[in-house]
Amino acid sequence: MQAQRQLATLLDQLNTVIVGKSVQVRDCVACLLAGGHLLIEDVPGVGKTTLAHALARAFGLQFSRVQFTADLMPSDLSGVSVYDRGKEDFVFHPGPVFAQVLLADEINRASPKTQSALLEAMEEHQVTIEGETRPLPRPFFVIATQNPLDQLGTFGLPESQLDRFLMRISLGYPDRAAERELLRGQDRREMVMQLSAALTPGALDDLQRQVQQVHAADPLLDYVQDLVAATRSGRWFLQGLSPRAAIAVVRVAKAQALLGGRDYVSPDDVQAILPQTVGHRLVPVGSAGRGPVEQVRAMLEDVPLP
Repeated sequence: MQAQRQLATLLDQLNTVIVGKSVQVRDCVACLLAGGHLLIEDVPGVGKTTLAHALARAFGLQFSRVQFTADLMPSDLSGVSVYDRGKEDFVFHPGPVFAQVLLADEINRASPKTQSALLEAMEEHQVTIEGETRPLPRPFFVIATQNPLDQLGTFGLPESQLDRFLMRISLGYPDRAAERELLRGQDRREMVMQLSAALTPGALDDLQRQVQQVHAADPLLDYVQDLVAATRSGRWFLQGLSPRAAIAVVRVAKAQALLGGRDYVSPDDVQAILPQTVGHRLVPVGSAGRGPVEQVRAMLEDVPLP
């Protein structure tokens, strides 16, 4: 019951800042409860950075923000060693990656070299600098925002890095009622700064352990494997999902179940999170004009339920 109260408070706080996007906010919370990294992709001005700031503050975690640009270097993220005359030695100055939440704003405006510098941090929770491996804080999340690839000055993320993001969501334009509330209401940046933490790092760690304990029955795992097999059939996508992606689906579905107050995963949980969890890992087949998320939804309708 305490977990449900904590999560309800967390969602309420986020929904006061990001109005009219409760489904997307729930997806973000599920992603972080599952211990994964989050990619928010959309056109400028719809609240990507605001949502990322709000998530970090509501989860009660130390965070840093990096504005990714074309001239950003890997050392700008990881840090550098500078010679200290008083100590007669080099002293390491950690970069912004040494935070519990790294907000990588407009990640696809940086060069591929700098984007790739995040790979070790995202996968291993450590960085190797000048031959020395340095651990990152726990928990460690990357919340990245990105503009559509058809915008000027963007570089496509390599497939290896896209695969490190547990989920990719899109906010989209607000509906008329939500936009009216934005026009009438308080400045969203001020509201983010006034957010109080709904969780402590210890409470988050406990919730993440509870996610791992959520039960996934054999028929549910059969359903996940059926969906993964469908992606590999060649009918829907050029290349199917990897085992790592299948594990990601189960992890996020467990977090979705916990948010729903259940200790078991249902097929509805899988269906609710599948497009956001696997869409960025797949390339659709055919000329139907559907994007990967729409193609995943079409495949869901074709694969029978357990």
